[in-house]
Amino acid sequence: MASLAGQEMVLKQINKEESTDSKESKKEFSLLSICAVGIVTGNTWSALGSSIVVAIFNGGAPGIIFEFIAVSIFYGFVATSIAELASSIPSSAGIYHWASVTPGPRYGRIFGWFAGWWNTSAWICATASVSSIFGQMAVTLYSMYHPDYVMQRWHIVLGYQIATWLSVGFVLFADKVLPLISNIGLFSILIGVTTSVLVCLVMPTQTDTGFASSAFVWENWINNTGFESNTFVFLMGMINGAFAVGGVDVVSHIAEEIPDPKRNIPLAMAAAGVFGFITGLGYLITILYAISDIEAVLSTPYMPIMVIYLQATSSKLITVLLLMLIIIPGFCTSIGINITAGRSVWAMARDGAVPCSDYLGTISPRYKNPFNATLFCGYCTSILGVIYLVSNQAFNAFVGSFIVLSTLSYITAILPFTLTGRFSNTKKNNMVPGSFEMGPTIGYMVNIVSCLYMAVSIIIYCFPSTKTFTLSTMNYTSVIVGLVTLCATILWLIKGSTYIGPQGFEEAGLSPSSSIDEKELKN
Repeated sequence: MASLAGQEMVLKQINKEESTDSKESKKEFSLLSICAVGIVTGNTWSALGSSIVVAIFNGGAPGIIFEFIAVSIFYGFVATSIAELASSIPSSAGIYHWASVTPGPRYGRIFGWFAGWWNTSAWICATASVSSIFGQMAVTLYSMYHPDYVMQRWHIVLGYQIATWLSVGFVLFADKVLPLISNIGLFSILIGVTTSVLVCLVMPTQTDTGFASSAFVWENWINNTGFESNTFVFLMGMINGAFAVGGVDVVSHIAEEIPDPKRNIPLAMAAAGVFGFITGLGYLITILYAISDIEAVLSTPYMPIMVIYLQATSSKLITVLLLMLIIIPGFCTSIGINITAGRSVWAMARDGAVPCSDYLGTISPRYKNPFNATLFCGYCTSILGVIYLVSNQAFNAFVGSFIVLSTLSYITAILPFTLTGRFSNTKKNNMVPGSFEMGPTIGYMVNIVSCLYMAVSIIIYCFPSTKTFTLSTMNYTSVIVGLVTLCATILWLIKGSTYIGPQGFEEAGLSPSSSIDEKELKN
């Protein structure tokens, strides 16, 4: 076991060796570029539309709207807390890095270990969520033109696996076109949300279906969960919005590649959050007013967004085109998430925090990327797809696991930062303020609200979606989170004594948005 003094030296070295101050860092991203990264990876409006099934039974239309507003406010507190940490220590290791520093030298190693495991696993679950959307979207599109089609779970699994490996393939073999894909993603998000809103505003007046009443959109509460408490149902329904806005730390992972990251990372996080909230809320209100038959939306075995579009347009062709406006930016987002997941596994492997570290912690000489780590993430995502064969709540499990695991990693950094006195006790937590600092009063308030919200959401999102459940309808989020935590605990008992902390990212100059060039590879 490393000595306490030795651990303190490591933490100070981690804090000092900010790659953003390194002469070798590549400043490839402007403020506008990093804002685009946050917008594309977040893809809020598309995520809301494709995952609306997880919230529509928890309050109906007013539930969906107000749950999104509420969760956006709470995640605003979380994002602000993370932005302050990112401004203090810009690092592409993100939460994994900060959780190793904020608890101080005594507990930094174990906090960083679990934060790294939870955050990395969260991104793998995020890839499963997006692949699941594509699998469901494939059978939904097919069903539109084949009325006699009966969906089987393995059909979704097949689409899920195809989407997974297409995305992984792009990350592994198409490194040179990834910047182009990012640009396509941003363009498709802007065009997609604008077109979708305009079509859902205009078409109901042209097809005589008309709009839903304001009472339906803002007042008619629907509770089909079996739980008596509407407050509890409301909290459960917030998972839809959390899935859309929950990846607030994504822009921190390219700290090495932007000028003045202590200033620009918080600004980019704010810009991405505001853009996502405005477009997401506008999109939700529009599509909910386009509903003419809520029972058809609730009873469909396919994606509810398809039924909503079909009711709004009365045209299968236009519905297909609108669904494609979700699929295209969604695929770009999937690629970005796979990049982040692979690089996160690679970073953990470099530090000896995962099994087969020598294999997963290498860089491919041919493709100049963490080939093995990315491939490993693809395998993990494929295995998660098996849940579909035993449960029709698999998508909810992936979404819930992404949120719970990422939230656990966030609270592992923010809570000790708060308890150790924030920036007032530098000797204990080794933290100094960056360009963005909230001040002690506001800072404590924001941090405490963030931690309270995350603590409650971790419990709520592990509950089943209905009060009465079976093996096929239970929520597997707690199973996934429990297995990840168990694996992390066992490996800590085996390897914890030799584990030092996060390193690798700064030494290699690698981030989730770039590959390693020949010069870096030789070094």
